[in-house]
Amino acid sequence: MAPLLNIEHLSYAYSDARQPVFQDLSLTVEPGEFIALVGESGVGKSTLLRCVAGLVPATSGKIRVNIDHSAHERRTAFVFQDARLLPWRRLCHNVAYGLKGLQLSPSEREARIQEVLSLTLISDLAQRWPYQLSGGQTQRAGIARALAVHPKLLLMDEPFSAVDAMTRRKLQDELLAIWQRTHKAVLFVTHDIEEAIYLADRVIVLADRPARIRLDQQITLPRPRERNADDLQHMARHIAMAL
Repeated sequence: MAPLLNIEHLSYAYSDARQPVFQDLSLTVEPGEFIALVGESGVGKSTLLRCVAGLVPATSGKIRVNIDHSAHERRTAFVFQDARLLPWRRLCHNVAYGLKGLQLSPSEREARIQEVLSLTLISDLAQRWPYQLSGGQTQRAGIARALAVHPKLLLMDEPFSAVDAMTRRKLQDELLAIWQRTHKAVLFVTHDIEEAIYLADRVIVLADRPARIRLDQQITLPRPRERNADDLQHMARHIAMAL
């Protein structure tokens, strides 16, 4: 089976920069694989995600998303750090926003909304306005909106960075449950090494200037994982040494 995503010799540079943000990056994402990207600020983790999503053009190299086009689904979906809910739309209408342009009947559209509200555990909040939501509820809404378009590849840019530690842990477990139920591939950006190891099948470390892939580490720890287990902490120290 072909990789879901194939990135070959990718580089990105700002127009007025003396050197690229990252250079000659190559990686693949398999169907259903969960990959975490870690690295210091400025190495281009979020920019790489935006290149894959088509939000910004790469300077050179190739990105191949090996997913058939469909009138009923989108190939990829993006979850931002701040969820970016529209304040004049109730939660359910924010979730529905990404469905615009898809060829869905009214009943199919409603079924999609109810499906993802249930997956993200916010069905009872459907009629609330964004200002009435907590940080965790807002991020669940952002994930629900992304899932509603039935993407094969979910791009997540530090989606839990703005919430408190207890909420973050809860959202991590909820994301894993969703991933295990939906079998979507995930490319997940984070600064938190332990979060990366807890969630991912592979952790990719970006480092240097311009950035390159310094480490591509398979995480073979059995699931469910214990956050404070010695083997997880040992892996975290190993990855930290590559930063």
